Amino acid sequence: MSSDPDAIVIGSGPNGLVAAIDLARAGMSVLVLEASATPGGAVRSAELTLPGFVHDVGAAFFPFAEVSPALEPLELETAGLRFAHAEIESAHPAPDGTCASISRDADAVDLFGGLEEDGRAWREIALWHRDTRQEMLDLLLSPLPPVRAAMRFGSNMLRLMEVAMSSGRAWSAEHFRAEAARRVVPGLALHTDIAPDDACGAAVGFVLALLASSSGFAVPEGGSGSITRALLAKLEEEGGEVRTGARVQRILTRKGEAIAVRTEHADEISATRCIVADVAAPSLYLDLLEEDDVPPRIRAAMRDFPQGFGTFKMDWALDGPCPFAHPDAARAAVVHAGDSVDDIQRVCSAVRDGELPERPYLVIGQQSRADPTRAPEGKHTLWTYARVPSQVEGGWARHRDRYADAVEARIEELAPGFRERILARAIHAPPDLEAQNENLIGGDLGGGSARIRHQLFFRPVFPYFRYRTPVKRLYLGSSYTHPGAGVHGACGHNAARAALRDLG
Repeated sequence: MSSDPDAIVIGSGPNGLVAAIDLARAGMSVLVLEASATPGGAVRSAELTLPGFVHDVGAAFFPFAEVSPALEPLELETAGLRFAHAEIESAHPAPDGTCASISRDADAVDLFGGLEEDGRAWREIALWHRDTRQEMLDLLLSPLPPVRAAMRFGSNMLRLMEVAMSSGRAWSAEHFRAEAARRVVPGLALHTDIAPDDACGAAVGFVLALLASSSGFAVPEGGSGSITRALLAKLEEEGGEVRTGARVQRILTRKGEAIAVRTEHADEISATRCIVADVAAPSLYLDLLEEDDVPPRIRAAMRDFPQGFGTFKMDWALDGPCPFAHPDAARAAVVHAGDSVDDIQRVCSAVRDGELPERPYLVIGQQSRADPTRAPEGKHTLWTYARVPSQVEGGWARHRDRYADAVEARIEELAPGFRERILARAIHAPPDLEAQNENLIGGDLGGGSARIRHQLFFRPVFPYFRYRTPVKRLYLGSSYTHPGAGVHGACGHNAARAALRDLG
């Protein structure tokens, strides 16, 4: 790019790349600046254990990727992106032998916890979602307030509001009889930092359960990096450019407008029309902007910004599939290991108290079940994370290996013989995740807390919830904005739309 670009995008995660593509499609020249040597943010894959075993570095399953209103128009399949599915999307086994599972077949009611009436209740919910999915996604992923999307969703808003006003425990107890079925929605909510007893906490798990039943927990063939490669190909088609190893240290302003960036190599690059930042909100307001550019109230809010739970992630190379005892778990893309709703609540309470849960709650990914390209023939990969405090007494170096053993013991309860199949393992404690991707502050995967008081008009801070910032021509388009975490591209898409509206 020989001249100054119309738009600069800081960060090449999926939100940043979607924003860049949208701006380029509107006729702008776009330059994406990425601090790391490799683009993609948390959507990358690598051989973390042994040669030939492809592991997802961050995000691993993509219920939004094929249906998001921000991604679908990009037609990423024309850039070679392919998704695969396991026989079962989400399984929730416990050591007592019970297991509730979700498949994309709404008639498979026998999967949902064993009780016929729980299966019928779930089937009714899944069929309702099948008829309303696109309207629901438009509602959830649109900028606030989503008036038109709410009108299209119509009377279905009442059902969604009933869920949104409930805790995960209360909603599940009202709709299901068996403990196996009742732990599904609270368990799925722990993809974020929502505990079963949190007020207004049912919606996150409910939406993930619905998506598991329709679009499913899709697996990109060849690893999650395939999504990034497809986005890069689309950006190149539109004439955009990505520059790696180009860390932005400062956003330069003049008379209250963002005009340029300065990189760590002291290069100054002007943006003639706008800048979109796919970065953590605290980083934008406390590090990239001068103190005089940010109102004192906003800076104070960023210093106390509520991050979500930390994450302890592990990957394994296995000499065969993970030997889950329950057949549903053996066939599932994602296995959620929580004994009961009480067990999930205990995990959340321990993390909030700064303690390591004695029995980790695990989200376990079996990507190679659906995508054989992830491992050599006859071998398999396994991926998991547990919710933990970002910092622990004595530091993570002291606890890292011991907690990895506790995670393996937890899997062994559900899959006897698992340890015998381990060929190699890779461990990433919260500081390791943040070192890989500085947006994952304290190992928080979600761009800040998902608890209700930090959502909607307060994400990331009122009144800057519609992607604009106190600095004109500067927009925040990361997962720290509404609608938050998930590889849906909506944060970047909505930020780009805001910029284009302002530019006329």
